[in-house]
Amino acid sequence: MQRTAFIAHVRGRTYRWVAVAAALTGLGLAPVPAWPAYATVTDQLVPVSNARSSSPAGTGRHPGAPPAGAVVDYQLSWGYKPAAGIGGVVRDVSDKPAPGLWSGCYVNGFQTQPGDRTMWLTRHPELVLRDRSGKVVTDPGWPDEMLLDTRTATKRAAIAKVVGASIRTCAKKGFDAVELDNLNSWTRSKGRLTAAGAVDLAARYVTIGHRAGLAVAQKNGSELGTRGRDTAGFDFAIAEECVRYDECRAYTSVYGTAVLDVEYDRRRWPAVCSDRQRPSSTVLRDNALRTPRQAGYVFAACPSKVTTGR
Repeated sequence: MQRTAFIAHVRGRTYRWVAVAAALTGLGLAPVPAWPAYATVTDQLVPVSNARSSSPAGTGRHPGAPPAGAVVDYQLSWGYKPAAGIGGVVRDVSDKPAPGLWSGCYVNGFQTQPGDRTMWLTRHPELVLRDRSGKVVTDPGWPDEMLLDTRTATKRAAIAKVVGASIRTCAKKGFDAVELDNLNSWTRSKGRLTAAGAVDLAARYVTIGHRAGLAVAQKNGSELGTRGRDTAGFDFAIAEECVRYDECRAYTSVYGTAVLDVEYDRRRWPAVCSDRQRPSSTVLRDNALRTPRQAGYVFAACPSKVTTGR
């Protein structure tokens, strides 16, 4: 992903936010006010409730999976020093892991990054999805992201070779795991792509990740059921707003406690923490995933057993 923008996909909904601190400051965004039931600690909002998840035990199939119950900070826009009590981070492949903490690496696995458009169209034009007229198919919400063409085994193998370089970069930098975004791009393809194609490509990514020593996360895609784990081979899951959309059981029933959830609606946060279906590793972030020095930064974690080491 590019440093200047962050793209998050929530159940097929796409949001783009400027992620550079200077740009955000220039927008004049107001600081997030303190909430009645929260205490401010090291610039983070820490809730007071003590609700816990009723999820079954995690599978723990890969040593690179996040520690069960760890508070994981989602830092995709720009890495910053984790606060006390944080057990892990997720950062972009262009960033570095957090020393001494579990670290996940973000890679866009099923769509192209905005800054990579020219590269894909000049070096790998046959791997970009097109309609019958030959026009490139883009994400409906953000036309600067092109969908990768997962329709044939030959194309999936070629895509895996290109994106696999980023996965191996995650390993070389010392990350513990990789998350592959836009797994559910088929839902935005108007029927051109299939879940089967996505799962097959995911399995290729998982093979690359495992060979490099990384655990591999299923990013969203609750509709896959057990196929993400059993067919693709994912080790854990990262969900966005599974409490809000009542999808958490779709992940925890498959991965147990090996599920990270990121919620974005601050108004619903007290209800999130009291929801017994939520994963134990559930955090609240602002939509732009700002850093603590930026106006509008929000981070909160429901009280849970915190693991501070790998």
